Amino acid sequence: MNMNMFEQFLSPELLLIPTFPLSILMPCILIHHKPKLLGNRMTTATVKLLKMFLFNMMSQLTPKGQKWSPLLAGLILMILLSNLLSLLPYTFTPTSQLSTNMALALPLWLATIIMGMKDKFSATLAHLLPEGSPTPLIPLMILIETASQLMRPIALGVRLTANITAGHLL
Repeated sequence: MNMNMFEQFLSPELLLIPTFPLSILMPCILIHHKPKLLGNRMTTATVKLLKMFLFNMMSQLTPKGQKWSPLLAGLILMILLSNLLSLLPYTFTPTSQLSTNMALALPLWLATIIMGMKDKFSATLAHLLPEGSPTPLIPLMILIETASQLMRPIALGVRLTANITAGHLL
């Protein structure tokens, strides 16, 4: 058996078709809710779970924040399903690839930064200066905090990828 140590980072394929879209679409196809038909227990439990999930999510958000809830709910469920898929033997979770994590994290991080700048400009800028900073160090502290904000999603994505990959290797 000729196994390459870095083979785990390749995108898994089945008959030259990437398996990531198949693994994400399979639960949606299998658990499709048909309102005209009386569903089985699995369908009923799934619909109830989704309704409860969205209700709990929407009840904690302001009306302005509720615009984001379908996107966040879809993202959470996609990550949940792909990580549950990795519990099966000989499968590889898509979230252990840095490109997948960055593709999910960077647009959402950038959107929150842009929305914060657009809606509450002074409050967003106030986060760049820690409380109690000495006056001569203020310009330097703002540069350091800006660099920290820019590196945060990359550092978190690399940590998540390393932790999931280490879990698979063990």
